[in-house]
Amino acid sequence: MADFAPLLESTVQTIGIQDVDLEKLFNGIPKNANITYLCVHPDIHKTVKTLLATSKVIKAAGGLVRNGNGEYLFIHRLGKWDLPKGKVEDNEKMREAAVREVEEECGLHIDYLGKKLITTYHTYYMRDKFVLKQTQWYDMGVNKEPKLTPQTEEDITQAVWVKNTELKKMKENTYPLIKDIINTITE
Repeated sequence: MADFAPLLESTVQTIGIQDVDLEKLFNGIPKNANITYLCVHPDIHKTVKTLLATSKVIKAAGGLVRNGNGEYLFIHRLGKWDLPKGKVEDNEKMREAAVREVEEECGLHIDYLGKKLITTYHTYYMRDKFVLKQTQWYDMGVNKEPKLTPQTEEDITQAVWVKNTELKKMKENTYPLIKDIINTITE
């Protein structure tokens, strides 16, 4: 969603805000379709608030973690490269949840918690219910290059440190929102 029409490389389908039903839109997208849906509205903040008020929202937090060598932490889960993140518990602050989730999913200790980088939204089904997940991403750091232990009970098969020169490779097999986060450090 935007308050202007950006230049996009993919096929764009514009929709009016009165037509936005996230679940209907989500169900209507063919699997593996390379379509970007764009909703342009002069008061985008009001539009987002309306969508959030009419959807079940799960709050999550995660991190873009850099080690002492300048490498970035990635996890491999369900066949895709991803960044560590997870659900915020009741009465937990977003920043605390971000650190807890990264530490749990990768078996390390975060030494530095910086600013919030971006908030992303994505949809999926969980137990036959349509869900909108709101994730706040934070800049994080660790000293040196700690050993990583992937949390296998969360379907994480690998946790790795990735050099800046290898980020393009990560973008080839990840989610669109993770590509956006990678772009914040490569552009």
